[in-house]
Amino acid sequence: MTQALLLTTPARNLVRLTIARGITWTCFLAVILFGIEVMDFKLRVVPIIAIIVAMGLFNVATWWRLGQNRQVTDVEYLIHLLIDVTGLTLIFYYTGGATNPAITYYLIPVAMAAATQPWRHACITAASAFVAYSMLMVFFEPVPELRHMIGDSLLTLNVLGMWLNFALCAGLITFVIFRMADTLRQRDRTLSRTREAALRNEQILAVASQAAGTAHELGTPLSTMLMLIDEMKSDPITDMQRADLDLLRSQVDTCKRHLRELVASAERRHSDPPVRVKAAEWLEALIQRWLVMRPDVTYQLHVDDPALPLLADPTLDQAIMNLLNNAADANPQDIAITLSESALKENRREVVISIVDHGPGISIEIASHMGESFISGRSRGLGIGLFLTHSTLDRFGGSVSLYNQTQGGTLTEVRLPHPDTDPSALSSLSQE
Repeated sequence: MTQALLLTTPARNLVRLTIARGITWTCFLAVILFGIEVMDFKLRVVPIIAIIVAMGLFNVATWWRLGQNRQVTDVEYLIHLLIDVTGLTLIFYYTGGATNPAITYYLIPVAMAAATQPWRHACITAASAFVAYSMLMVFFEPVPELRHMIGDSLLTLNVLGMWLNFALCAGLITFVIFRMADTLRQRDRTLSRTREAALRNEQILAVASQAAGTAHELGTPLSTMLMLIDEMKSDPITDMQRADLDLLRSQVDTCKRHLRELVASAERRHSDPPVRVKAAEWLEALIQRWLVMRPDVTYQLHVDDPALPLLADPTLDQAIMNLLNNAADANPQDIAITLSESALKENRREVVISIVDHGPGISIEIASHMGESFISGRSRGLGIGLFLTHSTLDRFGGSVSLYNQTQGGTLTEVRLPHPDTDPSALSSLSQE
């Protein structure tokens, strides 16, 4: 739970503010000790050290608070910025006020508020810094040593201090504020991906609702077709006609089986997680069902490891079936199907299914936008198959990519998590 809180955007920004505060006050302490011990500055040591120690303890308390199970809010972040402005005002009061060369450090909390906070909070921070700066022009304890020349040069300690302050501010702005802005950009990208996923789920739900209605309506005409086929087979017909009727009967049976599986899958979808199967046996059975629908297909199947495991359910069957149909539509002859295992970094492994056809290939535009909407590489296609395939593989934690072969045709590569090396994939599927 603590880690989850640290990943939120306000918590990340508070972490970076704490880091910047630690760097800043450490530099202040070093410069003040150098001025007192080396340059013989006449400063009020006790209140100055007390302020630095107080800010250090506040920074430690902030680290402790970041480990607590409580959300960081914008108001809390504003309070931290105002405490920083207060601490700066106190330390500047005892070290020359507005003549202190580090006085422009007020711009750091102002910039942090402008980059990460709502408009009102940014205005409050800017106004507080402005008022504090203005008061320090009147109320402060002077440090005459700042006007001393450095050796024989024309530089004073004040100018040198301004140079050091510029280096500190430039480093903090480059590192801390850039990282804060980058966190906001990452959050925006995450929100964009979430909205796209929600839109895709709505499209899937619409397709599923339409499919359920269609499955119900197709039951009656398919039963009528089966009855007519049986009646036609009982009449005197030639062997060729009987073979055609047998093929037609098998096609209709396949359609009815798919409709029953569609209804059964919808009923058990929320209760049955994907099951562990041997990928080779699962793929061979899937290909046999595919050949019933596409008897014109010729193929070659190569399996690297017959014992390779895989998590599968009926939706994955349909996703791979869609890709096989696309390959057959491109060119049904000599389709090469390969089942293999791929090793990734951090001891992760993937199950890879490659489908190579000898069709005309696929355009780069379709390949790059696959899964984003209903697109199709065929003039008569609606693109729903590719869309559902992409969504199903994404739910399994996998992916599908299309590549044009140099010798012609398309390589369709499906990557699925190996169940033994990516348990997160199984847990995410179980929560569906």
